[in-house]
Amino acid sequence: MSAVLEWLNDIIWSSALVYLCLGAGVYFTIRSRAVQIRQIKAIFVQMFRGKSSNEGVSSFQALAISLAGRVGVGNIAGVATAIGFGGPGAVVWMWISALLGASTSYVESTLGQIFKEQDPRTGEYRGGPAFYIEKAYRHTKAKGLFKVYGMVFAAVTVVAMSFMLPGIQSNAISGAVENAWNVPTWATAIALVIIMGFIVIGGIKRIAHFASLAVPFMAVIYIIAAIAVTFINAEQIIPVFELMFKSAFGIDAGQEAAFGGVIGMAVQWGVQRGIYSNEAGQGTGPHAASAAEVSHPSKQGLVQAGSVYIDTLFVCSATAFMILSTGMYRVFDADGETIIGTGRGQMVEAIATTPGEKWPQAGLDTMLSGFGAGFIAISIFLFALTTMVAYYYMAETNLVYLLGKARNTMVLAVGKRILQLLILVAVAVGAMSASGSAWALGDIGVGLMAWLNIIGILILQQPAFKLLRDFERQKKQGLDPVFDPNSLNVRNAEFWEKRLAGDKAGAEVPQG
Repeated sequence: MSAVLEWLNDIIWSSALVYLCLGAGVYFTIRSRAVQIRQIKAIFVQMFRGKSSNEGVSSFQALAISLAGRVGVGNIAGVATAIGFGGPGAVVWMWISALLGASTSYVESTLGQIFKEQDPRTGEYRGGPAFYIEKAYRHTKAKGLFKVYGMVFAAVTVVAMSFMLPGIQSNAISGAVENAWNVPTWATAIALVIIMGFIVIGGIKRIAHFASLAVPFMAVIYIIAAIAVTFINAEQIIPVFELMFKSAFGIDAGQEAAFGGVIGMAVQWGVQRGIYSNEAGQGTGPHAASAAEVSHPSKQGLVQAGSVYIDTLFVCSATAFMILSTGMYRVFDADGETIIGTGRGQMVEAIATTPGEKWPQAGLDTMLSGFGAGFIAISIFLFALTTMVAYYYMAETNLVYLLGKARNTMVLAVGKRILQLLILVAVAVGAMSASGSAWALGDIGVGLMAWLNIIGILILQQPAFKLLRDFERQKKQGLDPVFDPNSLNVRNAEFWEKRLAGDKAGAEVPQG
């Protein structure tokens, strides 16, 4: 089974997908005139603008849901794995993929807002790649093809988010907890199922409330710990940067043989783990973006571009510096002498050949002996738990898309219960499985979604750039941007058309 998974993973995550992700990021950056850099102020201002409503969540809550999905095990074990197999240069390629991917995230999340729907049963906003793939070209002769494409994406997402990806997160939690406190994996599995069951059954409002509380807390505490480690090893900051960039680009430093062989691996692992972590282009961000209550889709598109920065430039970098500044990554020659590595610390034999969460654990132990295992276990628990909750929300959104046309509400209700049961089973099984199989399965799920979504947004991109120009025009006029699909000739934005019609009708009714 593991051999089959590795074979599939190698096909899906071939160099073609790496180039597609980077190429899309370069193209969207050029076409948007580097919106992720030009609008950096607006990105962070919009995060804290807007309030929730009975139908939608606030921009910050949507950001928190998105970060819940982005900030997970990939930020700890994933970064360590990228460094272990791709070298320190993989971190630089994670940064590059994040910088370029922020423009991709803007496009996909703005499309999610444009073509979102209001669930007639619950009143909640829902949207995502399946919705915009079907709707964007509904008025053309190819509408049948795009509808099938949307359904394929939705089906892949339901399977990936409910079965393929949760196991990575629960597996990391059980492994970290067992390592820190010798708690058996079966006990952790039971606890996770109970906690997850309570949260996901509560719907989007409970998920948003949980994420808005847990995500900022866990990210800030983790980054503070990384800053403390970096401060203690301050003299290693410049050597660490030098090591990462030399490894990323094969800069001649008298170590050509060592670096030359890993440049390709640095790109491969950096981009792969970068996408797994920040999810730019994967199609997950638009689900959370669509749930936000905003007056203009570009507002939430910018917020989601910022979430890529927070995930990779802050949280992933924190893990990288904990590993590299403390000497947890080293390459030895035949005589056992270090030829690549920084920091005063010495790699522990038990972790020398097994990249994962034990590397940052050991790095933290150099600051305070015995502190690392417990802190990383708690961090992984919070990171992974919020990610699994976000996975369920995205799986449910796509299930609603697939079954939403069913007139019998019982069908949808039963479908949701089956989905909840499936993800709880996946969490339990993942907590007690071998980590290798869990990661391979997760990579396949991420890769399939990325292939489908990036090709989709390359085809459907035009409305996102129309709205960017409209947003910037209204901002220059000193206005709070409001989206009017008719004035921009954006078709099939049915939610916004109804809202605009309602606003006009309300304005015509005498008040008081």
